[in-house]
Amino acid sequence: MKKLSLPAMIEASFFAAFALILDLLPSIKLSPSISISVAMVPIFILAFRWGFKVSLISGFLWGILQIVTGDAWIATPLQAFIEYFIAFACIGFAGLFYNLIQKHLSFGDKKEALGWMVVAVCVGSIARYFWHFLAGVFFFGSYAPEGVSAVAFSFMANGASMLGAAILCSIVVVLILSTAPRLIIRKDHDVPAITHKNVS
Repeated sequence: MKKLSLPAMIEASFFAAFALILDLLPSIKLSPSISISVAMVPIFILAFRWGFKVSLISGFLWGILQIVTGDAWIATPLQAFIEYFIAFACIGFAGLFYNLIQKHLSFGDKKEALGWMVVAVCVGSIARYFWHFLAGVFFFGSYAPEGVSAVAFSFMANGASMLGAAILCSIVVVLILSTAPRLIIRKDHDVPAITHKNVS
């Protein structure tokens, strides 16, 4: 397995800390169990810059920082592991679209690149909130209103949080990167090979 470079690890740590800072800012609260924020944006930008592995590590570090700073909601050790180690790391799945995004940016296809960024944001958001959904079913089912099953309650709460966060983060990512696409193009980056019909 290829070792991660020092710049990659530095950025992973920096963006994890930046995500934590954003998470400490006031978020949009639709209910006690539904909260929407832009805190995932730094991890998404990192995913577009470095890919899956680095963004996975950065998300994992963010989860650890949540616990270290006391910002985590811990019911049991297993719940904490699922919601702060696994779930936050899974935001890095947005990095699976790294090559597509970098290729389109390299050839000046900004609209295509932005489209794939939105897809990546949605995938990263779903990957994260899937684990929150599971934790909600098994550890927070008792908070469900009378007559509502734990599965339905967790699905509604985490589904609303996921959808809201994905939409908000997509808007922010598009606004930032449509004006400054160089934020995700590294100077040391080798453009992946691509066959492009409009190369000239």
